[in-house]
Amino acid sequence: MPAGSFRFPLFSQTSFAAQVAILLALSAFLITVFEFIQLPAAVLLGAVIASMFLAAGEGTLRMPSWGLVCAQGIIGCLIARSVSGPILVEMVRDWPIFILGVGSVIVASVVLGLILTRQQILPGTTAIWGSFPGAAAAMVLMSASFGADMRLVAFMHYLRVVMVVLAAAVVTRIFVTIPEGATAATVWFPPIDTVAFIQTLAIAILGIVVTLFFKLPAGGLIFSFAVGAVLQTVGLVSIELPPWLLAISYVVLGWSIGLRFTREIFMHAMRALPRVMASILALMALCGAMAAVLSLYAGIDPLTAYLATSPGGADSVVVIAASGNVDAPFVMAMQTTRFLVVLIIGPWLSRLVAHYSGVSRSGQ
Repeated sequence: MPAGSFRFPLFSQTSFAAQVAILLALSAFLITVFEFIQLPAAVLLGAVIASMFLAAGEGTLRMPSWGLVCAQGIIGCLIARSVSGPILVEMVRDWPIFILGVGSVIVASVVLGLILTRQQILPGTTAIWGSFPGAAAAMVLMSASFGADMRLVAFMHYLRVVMVVLAAAVVTRIFVTIPEGATAATVWFPPIDTVAFIQTLAIAILGIVVTLFFKLPAGGLIFSFAVGAVLQTVGLVSIELPPWLLAISYVVLGWSIGLRFTREIFMHAMRALPRVMASILALMALCGAMAAVLSLYAGIDPLTAYLATSPGGADSVVVIAASGNVDAPFVMAMQTTRFLVVLIIGPWLSRLVAHYSGVSRSGQ
């Protein structure tokens, strides 16, 4: 049998109910293992890998499009929660540093994305969206709405998240001795503010309804984020997102990504792996150089500068920062500012880079 004709039809004759049971069980197992070893984005990665396995075995399950839109609404509120008064004050107070730090990382990521696109390693604008620094889940959601292949974008982003967080943990361990048990286990069902939770759900549902009605690209994410951020900043609402709700959203997003995988896409990702890893290492090196510049000329301690300029894994990086003797608010403010800039200009940048690289949005 030719190598290219290899098939893995493990689930092609399996009933719908059995496939659902397999997906649930395998997702739960992988998420538990990844949480135990404290892997970044454990819930989402577990759901992605479990659903990829089902798809590779020619399973017939598919996530309905409205499920992805619902996940957008919740994740939009999650991003809005990070926009707080102290972070805004930090941005305004140190605006020259933020322009330098944020601008340099974005330029470096766009250049690397352009190189991958020009070499036709990945189709269309996929390499551009995959190279953007920022919240991985949000970039994956937006890329699907603006012509990129969300499966390969997810592959790039979560590979970078793991590499960046591992590097950040190693660098932090060099500078700071973190006590054993400093990373607390997730409390999945903590007490919640009922009023704030209802307000948050209302914002997310409004974003979902607007997206479904007007068919806006990434509308659930952008609308929920914009409304939630404004209302929270002026003090009208408080974003309340219990971990169990975020986990459900990440699982839905993970299944939406993984169930779309095919053997051809998986093989494409594996062929691109060496060059994608090289681009990630190059971006990490450039960000490290920028951290050195900030430390030398802006008086920021080296560890704070390194964590603030790390190109991805913001949530995990901030947890690492909180465990060490660094300026955690500055780290969070820099990471948040960079993501907000990419969120606003990402679609325009992807079209611009695609135009100059001579590809269409779909890669044709």
